[in-house]
Amino acid sequence: MDRKLAAVLAADMVGYSRLMEADEQGTLARLRTHRIELIDPSISLNRGTIIKTTGDGMLVEFASARDAVACAVEVQTRMCRRNMDVPEDRRIRFRIGINLGDIICQDGDIFGSGVNVAARLEQAAGTGEVLISSAVHDQVCRQMELQFQDMGELALKNLSQPVRAYRVALELPSIPSATSGEEQTRVVKPTIAVLPFANMSGDPEQEFFVDGLTEDLLTELSRRHELFVISRNSSFVYKGKAVNLREVSEKLGAQYIVEGSVRKAGNRLRVTVQLIDSDRDTHIWAERYDREMDDIFAIQDEITAAVVATLPGRIEASKTDQLSRKKPSNLAAYECVLAAKVLHHRSTPVDNKEAMRLIDRAISLDPDYAHAHAWSGCIRGQSWGYGWSEDPDDTLAQAEVAIKKAAELDDNDADVHRLMAAIEIMRNDLGKARYHQERALSLNPNYDLVVVQMGELLTWMGQPEEGAEWIEKAMRLNPHHPARFWSHLGKAHFCARRYDDAIDAFHHLGAFDVLQNVFLAACHAWRGDDADARRHADLVYAAQPQFTAEAFLATTHYGREEDRAHLREGMARAGLS
Repeated sequence: MDRKLAAVLAADMVGYSRLMEADEQGTLARLRTHRIELIDPSISLNRGTIIKTTGDGMLVEFASARDAVACAVEVQTRMCRRNMDVPEDRRIRFRIGINLGDIICQDGDIFGSGVNVAARLEQAAGTGEVLISSAVHDQVCRQMELQFQDMGELALKNLSQPVRAYRVALELPSIPSATSGEEQTRVVKPTIAVLPFANMSGDPEQEFFVDGLTEDLLTELSRRHELFVISRNSSFVYKGKAVNLREVSEKLGAQYIVEGSVRKAGNRLRVTVQLIDSDRDTHIWAERYDREMDDIFAIQDEITAAVVATLPGRIEASKTDQLSRKKPSNLAAYECVLAAKVLHHRSTPVDNKEAMRLIDRAISLDPDYAHAHAWSGCIRGQSWGYGWSEDPDDTLAQAEVAIKKAAELDDNDADVHRLMAAIEIMRNDLGKARYHQERALSLNPNYDLVVVQMGELLTWMGQPEEGAEWIEKAMRLNPHHPARFWSHLGKAHFCARRYDDAIDAFHHLGAFDVLQNVFLAACHAWRGDDADARRHADLVYAAQPQFTAEAFLATTHYGREEDRAHLREGMARAGLS
C-alpha cells in the first residue's frame, strides 16, 4: 500500500435515476457529451487523474487543492451555461465535494479518510454547488480570487467527528424568466414548433417515416442555438388531430409553426412543408419534395437537411422585414444580432462598422448572450480580414476575446467553433482550423455557414475540387445564401485551375471588390485574355492605388506553396505587381 497527501474531488450527478427513467438513451448521450467536451478536458487541464467512475459520479485525484477547486469551479459554472437552453426536467447537474488529506493507493484505487470526507462533502452539497473542507480552504483562500461561505461544523454521515466546510461562491449566470421585466432587453429567441406531419397516404406502414421525419426536423432545428424549439412531447400532443394553428401557437408559446404532410403514390413520395408566422397569420415559406421511394431513409435525411437549412434563414428574413420598421435604438438583444448579421453579409466597410455597433449593443443588453459574442468575433474578424480596421492587431485581439467568451458561455454552439476555425485560418494554422471546423460540422451539419467554410478551408489546404463540392452543397442547403458564397466558389475553382468556372462564379456577384478583381485578373491572364486581365488589374489599382501583390498574398492562407505561386504568377501576368 502507498500513502500520500492528495486533493480528492468527489462528484455526483443529481437526479440520475429520474433522468434515466424518463430518457435513458438521451441522458447517457448528454452525459457522455458533457464528459467529452467539458469534464474530462477540465480534469486534464488541471492535472487531475480520474480514479474511478460510476454511472452517476466519479472520484478524481489532484496533486494540489488549487487544481481541484479550479476544476470544480469551471465544471459547475460551464454546466450552468450549458443548461441555459435545456428544459428543467432534462438538465444534468452535479454536486461536488473536495477534501485534502491522507489517502491510501492500492490496485489503481484510493481509500482512506481523505476520500471518505470528500465523498461525504459531495453528499452534503446542494445541486450545482462545490463544498470544500477547511484543509482545502486554508490552501486556496489566499491563492484564488474566490469567495467562500463558512458552513460551520457539519456532522457528516458515518464520520465520528464533524467537518468544518465552506461553500464556494460561484458566479453563475441567471436564467431569465419569460415574465421578468428584462424580457424586452435580454435575448428573446424566436420560438418554433414542429407539428407532427400528416400521413396522407392511407398506408399505416408510412407512419414510421412520417414520425421519423418530424422527429429529425425537431432534433436538427434544436442544433440552431438562435432558435428556441418546442420539445417533441409538447408538439406530438397534436398528432392526428385537426388543429387551429393560432390556438396551438398560444398554448405552445410558439410564434412560428412548421407543418407538413406526406403522400405516397406508387413508388413516389411527396412531402410538403410550410412555415407559418402565427402572430401575423401568414405563410412565410413553403416547399414540395417529390422523390422516388428507392431509399426512404436517404429521402428522410435529404428533406430534413433541406428544411432545417432553409427555415432559420426564412425566419431571419421575416424578422428583418419587421426590423426595417423599427428604430435601432429600440431593438432588443436578439434583434440587434439579427440586424448585425444582415449588415455583415453585405460585406462593406460602412455596413461592417454599423454591424459592430449593433452587436456591441446586443452584448450590453445581455452580457451572457453567447451567440452575440460569437458574432462579435465574426464581425470583427471580417473587419480584420478585409483590412477595414485602423488597428488590425487590436481588432483581431478583440475578435479572439469575443469568440473565447462565446465558447465559455456555450461551447455547444456551432457558430463558436466555426469562428474558432476562422481565427485559426487567419493565423495560417490549418490543422487547428480543421479540428474546430469538424467540431462545428458535428454540432450542426446542415448549417450553410459551417458547410461553406469547410469548402474554404479545403481550398486553402490544397483540395479545391473537394472544397468546391462543399461550397456548392452550402448553396443547395440555403438557396437564399449570401452573395459572397459565389466568391468562395470562384476562389476554389481558380485554385483547381478551372478558370472558366471561376470567372462564371465571380460574375454571379455583379459588382466586384478588390479581392474579386484580383482573382478575375489572374483567371483571364492564365487563359491568355490579356485585355480582360488588364481591365480587372486597372480596377484594382483604381480602388487601391497602393496595392502590391505581396501584400495581397499575405492575406491569403494557402497551405501549399505551389498554390500561392500559382496566384502570384497569374497576378504578374495581369500586370499586378
